[in-house]
Parts: sequence; C-alpha cells; structure tokens
Amino acid sequence: MFETENKSPISNRKSQIGFGVVGCGWVARDYAIPAITESENARLVALCDLDGVNYEAIAPNDESVFRTTDFDEFLAAANLDAVYIATPNDSHRFLTEKSAAAGKHVLCEKPMATRFEDALRMTEVCASLGVQYATAFDQRFQARHLKLKELIEAGVFGAITAVKIHYACWLPADWRADNWRIDPRRAGGGAFIDLAPHGIDLSQFLLGEQIVEFACYTQTRVHDYAVDDGAMAIGKFASGALLSMNVAYNCRDEFPRRTLEIIGTEAMATAANTMGQTAGGTLILIDKTGGRNEVLIDEADDVSPFRRQIETFSDCLLQRRPFPFSPERDLATMRIIAAVK
Repeated sequence: MFETENKSPISNRKSQIGFGVVGCGWVARDYAIPAITESENARLVALCDLDGVNYEAIAPNDESVFRTTDFDEFLAAANLDAVYIATPNDSHRFLTEKSAAAGKHVLCEKPMATRFEDALRMTEVCASLGVQYATAFDQRFQARHLKLKELIEAGVFGAITAVKIHYACWLPADWRADNWRIDPRRAGGGAFIDLAPHGIDLSQFLLGEQIVEFACYTQTRVHDYAVDDGAMAIGKFASGALLSMNVAYNCRDEFPRRTLEIIGTEAMATAANTMGQTAGGTLILIDKTGGRNEVLIDEADDVSPFRRQIETFSDCLLQRRPFPFSPERDLATMRIIAAVK
C-alpha cells in the first residue's frame, strides 16, 4: 500500500525527513529527539505539547524548530513529513488519524493504543490514506540484539528451548508530577501494558517466529495505585520454544532489572542492560563445554537504538519502500497485550 498509494509529498531529491514530535516528556526529550537531531537523514522541524514548558526546554536556541500547543498548527508546520508520537497511550489513535489525514507518516510509541480495536483502526486509516505507520519498538535496533539475531539465524544455539526476560524498574506513585503511566484510563494498564510489549516484540524478532500461546498473572503488590505494578507471563512460540517474562514497576533500580537469556541445545546467551533506551550492555555467549565469551560490538555500530530506528524509518520514506516491521506484526503483539486482563 505504501509503495503504490503514497500521497505524502516527499521529493525524490530530498535527503532528510522532517520530523515533528508530539509529546515532549522524558522519552522524547532524552531519546527520540536526540536520535532525530543526530541522524543523517532526519531533522527536527516541529514540537507540540500541551505544556509549553516542555517544548521550550528542548533545543531552546534553535529558532528553526516550530513550537506550539495546538496540534493542528503543528501539522501545518513547514517541511513536516513524519510525526513521532510520544504521548499517553489513550491519545495514540486520535493523533495517528489526524496525522495521517494531514498526509504525515507516523512513528508511534508503544503500546499502539489502550485497546486492540483502536490499534487496528490506526493502521487501517494510515493504509487508506497512503501514509506509513510504524510502532517505535526501539529494541529491535539495539546492536547486541541484532548480533544475537544473527547468531540465532546462523544456528549457533541449535534448537532453542527457552527465552527468559526480566525487564523492570521502580515506579512509585509520586514518580512524576504527571505520572500518567499509573492512570488506568490514560495508560490502559500498568507495568504489563507498558513494559511487556518490548519483550513480546523482541523475542519474536529474535526467534523469527510468532508466539502462539500466552498466559499472564498480574499483581499490585508494592505500590498503592489502581494498575498492576508487576506481571509474570509465559508463552509458547510456533516451534515449541517457551517464553518466560517478568515485568515490573516494583523492582528497585539498584537491582539487576534488564536481563535477557536465550537457551538452546548448543549454546546459551545472557544479555545484561541491553533492554532499554540506550546503546551498550553486555552479551555473553556460553558454549556447550561451558566456555564463556563476550560478544563484542564494533564501536561504530554501537549507537542509540532510537537513532538507528529513526534512520531506518527515514530511509524507507526517502526510498519509498515499506518499513521492515509491518503494522500487521505490531497488531499481533497488540492482540496478545489486549487479551491480558
């Protein structure tokens, strides 16, 4: 659809995609916007937030960046080609549809929405209007995850039996003045809907297959708020490999809280601090004799996963080809998320 129906006016001679960011909280400020400004094929042209203080603090001396609290004014900004949506989850559908109607491509933070039906409608509207939609699962672009996928595809692990993920943080009710992540209406849930999409998407990406069975327990164990502060899930992939995943808002930041294991018949890998918004971390490969070796990444490749994602999305728009991760793939993940009550 994108290749044949694209109506967005991106010149064949253009070398950079003009990005606008709506929602200027910490994810946008600390990760998405630096990724745009550091990318060779993207540039920041507009910012939108209901609180002007948020966008005024970003690139304050760059007068070329249009800033507004009005989303319609934002969509009319000069040279705007694509919109990065980093707002609370319940606004994703509205902002996606409005962006698509204005002819702007969309890169939207996960989860796609608070309900599967909204996520489906987002993709349908973008497809019908000839703009590209993608979900911002940045961990697909982490250098060690890419290397891990390469090793899996090369058969290094033999038959993979299990994937284990622990992805957690400490999120008390007073974490921020506007802690929308613990508001059931705005977030759609708690730790599970916020953190589990990363593990579900990443594990399927690494193994190259879908999760076909999934079950989950949630808890509100530590923090006194209306959403879950932890979840433990199990799943089965099409091949029969198993997934176990713990996500939480009730794990102290001082504890190990970002670990990934791949277990096979010929080798095992343990990754620490690779799941997150930044480059770095460690990837250890253990062979069947017990030998342990750290898998090293070339310094030039060890860049922000947000930047690699922005550059990939921008390149697809410039080359008029689909993003390598389809909306249908993201909908499959959203269907799993939405089924957990």
